[in-house]
Amino acid sequence: MRKVVIAGAGGYIGSVLAPYLAERGLDVLAYDTGFFEDSLLSEYRGPAVVRKDMRDAVQGDFAGADAVVMLAGISNDALGGLSAETVYAPTRDYAVKVARYCKTLGAKFIYASSCSIYGRGGAALAHEGSEVFPQTPYSLNKLEVEQELAKLADRDFAPISLRFATVFGPSPRIRFDVFVNMFAGMALTSKRLVLNSDGSAWRPSLHILDACKAVHACLGLRTHASGHLVLNVGEDSENYQIRTVAELVRDRVPGCRIEFLGQSKDGLSSQFAELVKDRKVSDGVDTRSYQISFAKIKRAIPGFRCDWSVPKGIDNLIDELERAGLDEEKFLNPKFYRLQALELLHRNGRINDRLRWAAEAA
Repeated sequence: MRKVVIAGAGGYIGSVLAPYLAERGLDVLAYDTGFFEDSLLSEYRGPAVVRKDMRDAVQGDFAGADAVVMLAGISNDALGGLSAETVYAPTRDYAVKVARYCKTLGAKFIYASSCSIYGRGGAALAHEGSEVFPQTPYSLNKLEVEQELAKLADRDFAPISLRFATVFGPSPRIRFDVFVNMFAGMALTSKRLVLNSDGSAWRPSLHILDACKAVHACLGLRTHASGHLVLNVGEDSENYQIRTVAELVRDRVPGCRIEFLGQSKDGLSSQFAELVKDRKVSDGVDTRSYQISFAKIKRAIPGFRCDWSVPKGIDNLIDELERAGLDEEKFLNPKFYRLQALELLHRNGRINDRLRWAAEAA
């Protein structure tokens, strides 16, 4: 394994994965549409990112690649009144298109999926064979891509879908709209941690370096049973209720207190309230609650284990945010929130209703 193409290399995970793989001796070709190229909290030190929209990708863009890692996609709600189909259908179509190219070229294809596919569940740990209940267009989109990959798979082409737990941790292009990162940012900059739900929902969490470790391990996976391989990525021990994670962050930041959206004693600025509000939470209840089993990945990749627990990862995240000089102005900048960043680009006419750069579409 020498040459790896990363599609979506200029986002939150890609900005860590590209240098991670390059540091391990791989020749990395990095593509990204560039929507978040300015969303930098710290300096990016990795392979140069070539601007390319995967909708426009052709087979030649992957010539010579031993593997393609598909991170590209929309990771938030539909925006600006656009329908979910308008926003998500292209991401499904280009992911499958690139997988077909890989099949033709004899390259490995690794797809960044999500444990959010499970949607809701009881006390039992959901596994890769469990029934799924996607709760959002985002998670439904992930499932649809997986279903298409399963159709493409055969004895000679075995795509891998990595169902990541909720990723958190530092990145040059940090996201503060994922809950652990948001909690850390709120705690550091305001000494208060505002929950937009009652905090009872269960979620598995995965440090960003462990997500990269899983991708790297799959690149080196020489053989597995033919067909589509689906793997949950995380650790059983890292299934936590939201409020427990909040308490871990609170205890790490002296003087921090936990509050609930709408019940804040001091009130919140409209900007703060809009950024921390989760549009999928209704009446304080988050229906996206699931606990996940991560036993299969340990069988598929002997010796694989995650290096970061949630408490250890929170320590690392807070240290890195402090090192980056995070303050309230930076934390509240819409560029670190995917939906708000895209809405701003759309509202300012920089991207059009098809989510293409306006200058390029003209």
